[in-house]
Amino acid sequence: MAVYTQVSLELAHTLFKQLSIGTLLSLKGCTGGIENTNYFATTTQGEYVLTLFERLSFEQLPYYLNLMLHLAKKGVAVPRPQADSHGCILHTLLGKPAAVVNRLAGNSVLHPTELQCAETGHALAAMHLAGSDFGMVQSNLRGLAWWNETVPIVLPYLSPAQAQLLTTELHHQNQIATLASYANLPKGPVHADLFRDNAMFEGDHLTGFFDFYFAGNDTWLFDLAVTLNDWTIDWESGVSNPEKANRLIWAYQKARPLTPHEHTLLPDLLRAAALRFWISRLWDYYLPRQASVLQPHDPTHFERILRERIKNPFQLRN
Repeated sequence: MAVYTQVSLELAHTLFKQLSIGTLLSLKGCTGGIENTNYFATTTQGEYVLTLFERLSFEQLPYYLNLMLHLAKKGVAVPRPQADSHGCILHTLLGKPAAVVNRLAGNSVLHPTELQCAETGHALAAMHLAGSDFGMVQSNLRGLAWWNETVPIVLPYLSPAQAQLLTTELHHQNQIATLASYANLPKGPVHADLFRDNAMFEGDHLTGFFDFYFAGNDTWLFDLAVTLNDWTIDWESGVSNPEKANRLIWAYQKARPLTPHEHTLLPDLLRAAALRFWISRLWDYYLPRQASVLQPHDPTHFERILRERIKNPFQLRN
């Protein structure tokens, strides 16, 4: 989250009045993240998040918002987009697309326990299954095509060793994408950004996932790999914690068992997930946009994870 567009309390009040969710009492800009303008909003009826979309278009947003609504209607713990009197969940503020969703209870965890990892894995599988009959389709906009477009842009900023790693791994992932086993991986809507700061807990109880604005149709295994690369690694070294990783995966499999192809390709998809976020963080770090509140992420974090995933391929314990 960040603040690129300043929104006054008076201007936001007009939008909230149209949504019939109480009188707006306060509005506070959010830090963290890099894509959209976000505000925490308090009304006489509850807590909400106001988002102004800085990159996504009016044409792209119905997928994300309707996916969240679809999941919420199926009982998945996700923020529910708030509709106006006409049933519209995509709004306009200061000429930009905007949405208001309820704010989930609890807090994010920086150092998840094995039990919290298990809660996350089971909820992720449930989310995949609940989204399997979602009628809209949109590709993962930060998928392989975007990697191929973006790597040449960031290469000039890298050391020779970094550039070699980046280009070699991109070549490897292009090869993986041509395999018949990859084509047979189960697919559907994915969160694609399920980091620890995009989930909320009260104690060990998961209260929900949020920030679906990188979602798209992709392999469920990629979504699982993104989650494993954040929830179950040592932050400083990038080394996998096998106890947390296995707890998360086995909890996932209680709801949706992995297929043989998924078992085989998990090490490669863990590398793909590390590559995806290394590329995006390089892009955001070296080609930043102006924002009133912005904390860029360290791109070397996912470089370390990628090197570790290559050096020590993940093995699921029996």
